[in-house]
Amino acid sequence: MSDDHTHVQEFFGARAAGWDRRFPDDGPAYAAAVAELGLREGDRVLDAGCGTGRALPPLRAAVGPSGVVVGADLTPAMLRAAVAAGRDGDGHLLLTDVAALPLRSRSLDAVFAAGLVAHLPDPAGNLRELARVVRPGGVLALFHPIGRAALAARQGRRITPGDLRAEPNLRPLLAGSGWDMTAYIDEDARFLALAVRAS
Repeated sequence: MSDDHTHVQEFFGARAAGWDRRFPDDGPAYAAAVAELGLREGDRVLDAGCGTGRALPPLRAAVGPSGVVVGADLTPAMLRAAVAAGRDGDGHLLLTDVAALPLRSRSLDAVFAAGLVAHLPDPAGNLRELARVVRPGGVLALFHPIGRAALAARQGRRITPGDLRAEPNLRPLLAGSGWDMTAYIDEDARFLALAVRAS
């Protein structure tokens, strides 16, 4: 396991049990972001870096009982918290790295990724792997329940020009990874970038 993976697992593993209590009001923001994906009954969707599975219930509601919902996370404690919250009933949980997904190429209609981009050790390569598992025309949502400025303030830091989620940085990163950005929203109340899988 790489040092990046160890750091991510240690960071989130130590916080998993109390994660949902720290952010109790995020549910509506997750539901609104999932709605932006435009999922239909029967679609197949991945929650990449699903954590405690807060997006799984709205994803299941969007694709219905005939759809497929998969939650993938690198941290065992986060998946245990998802099970403890009963969210494993809304999707299949996988302990895996998004850099090497055990999924067939072009097998999904969409990927939802909350708070994931900042934790990717190889953003371009990891976004290419997400593109690999999505059919052409499928959708990616990069989401955070608060915007970049609000998140930086919460963490006691400033936004830098090199911030990966800044539109001038994110758009070419996505384009070089097989995605065409179609929407970019960075407000205090949410961050959302939508992209379509290029053919």
